[in-house]
Amino acid sequence: MNPTPDTSASPATPVDYHPLIRQVFAEMGKVVVGQQPLLTRLLIGLFTGGHILLEGVPGLAKTLTISTLAKVLHLHFQRVQFTPDLLPSDLVGTMIYNQNQSVFEVKKGPIFANLVLADEINRSPAKVQSALLEAMQEKQVTIGDTTYPLDLPFLVLATQNPVEQEGTYPLPEAQVDRFMLKVHVDYLKKADELEVMRRMANLSFVEDVQPVLTQADIFGIRQQINQVQISDTLEKYLIELVFATRRPADYDLPEFAQAVQFGASPRASIALHRASKAVAYLEGRDYVLPEDIKEVAADVLNHRILLTYEAEADGIRTQDLIEAILRKVPIS
Repeated sequence: MNPTPDTSASPATPVDYHPLIRQVFAEMGKVVVGQQPLLTRLLIGLFTGGHILLEGVPGLAKTLTISTLAKVLHLHFQRVQFTPDLLPSDLVGTMIYNQNQSVFEVKKGPIFANLVLADEINRSPAKVQSALLEAMQEKQVTIGDTTYPLDLPFLVLATQNPVEQEGTYPLPEAQVDRFMLKVHVDYLKKADELEVMRRMANLSFVEDVQPVLTQADIFGIRQQINQVQISDTLEKYLIELVFATRRPADYDLPEFAQAVQFGASPRASIALHRASKAVAYLEGRDYVLPEDIKEVAADVLNHRILLTYEAEADGIRTQDLIEAILRKVPIS
């Protein structure tokens, strides 16, 4: 006689990762001051598999924030300083001839990491950008005749300086579109900069942070973010926001009708959907609010809108268009 199955056992309780996420913020706070929005967006990219481009003048702790984040993750981290003489092989690797065995061997480059810091990404030429583009989009690298998959999670965090233009190469539109978020890093508040000055003026200051999140934790968080609910109404609202960047006149924004050369691509819709769910999750909710979409709309859209030369000459900014769209487009 077959035994009666035991139905009293309850399903496994989902792991609550929020204490670990709060610990990440606490560890980061030991080194980085006043950059909470920046750290939030880095975590959004990490938890949703989206690459991030940071833009800001030198000295705003862009590189420090990324390198510190790497220390609180149990992941393989590599930093690449982009320069005009950088070659694709310096990034992805190359074939080296082994004289002892009379064979070519593969020497993998720094792109073979979970977290890659592409520092001053706009200083490298087109061939390097092309090699990086394959890695970002396809999660793979081709060396010789062989294609190698990259370890997951794989995330490119890039920085660029908007002030210096000498010796720089504009990023191709196709590559810029691959970045989930483009975050503008601004100056600190007075109190925060005072704290930074005091810390860094102390010659005994040590960046002592402890690893918190593992690879398994990150994939577990991704699964929970994937279960965050977003209503049909908000999904349609999200689509309307993206379409408004392409045809502003259709959304009662005639002043921007001749300002847009190209609006946001369909990747913007996907990125905004994922990012808004990540924002809701970080806030401790399992459902998306309109405020979650609005919080990340500018970071998702600002690098995907191409204005006309006339609009730029008139001083119109993509930020102005995005703010107008968020005011005009209703939630229906």
